[in-house]
Amino acid sequence: MRLIAIGIVAGIFSALLGVGGGLIAVPLLVLFTQLPERVATATSLGAIGITALAGVVAYAYRGEVNFEYAALVGLPAAGGAFLGTMLQQRIRTQHLTYGFAVLLTGVGVWLLVS
Repeated sequence: MRLIAIGIVAGIFSALLGVGGGLIAVPLLVLFTQLPERVATATSLGAIGITALAGVVAYAYRGEVNFEYAALVGLPAAGGAFLGTMLQQRIRTQHLTYGFAVLLTGVGVWLLVS
């Protein structure tokens, strides 16, 4: 049931704000299912493919997807995902946790002051 709830929350935030995997699902998977961060990240990436497909179908039905821009962003992002995965495997989990916390804090402060 926890995984289903995490999926629903991540899907809602993904459709509303364009976020869900890294910002919502990974922390919830770590906190509520005690998955290690690397496993939570990989699991979230697997779920994002399904989530993204559902979202793009819904938005495309309304004519709101610019497929050219999606390809121009998505193809390099796929390459970045391969590089990011290789980099993540070389960084200690503790450093990933602190870096992620700093990133989330920075984004939160930026959103509050802008």
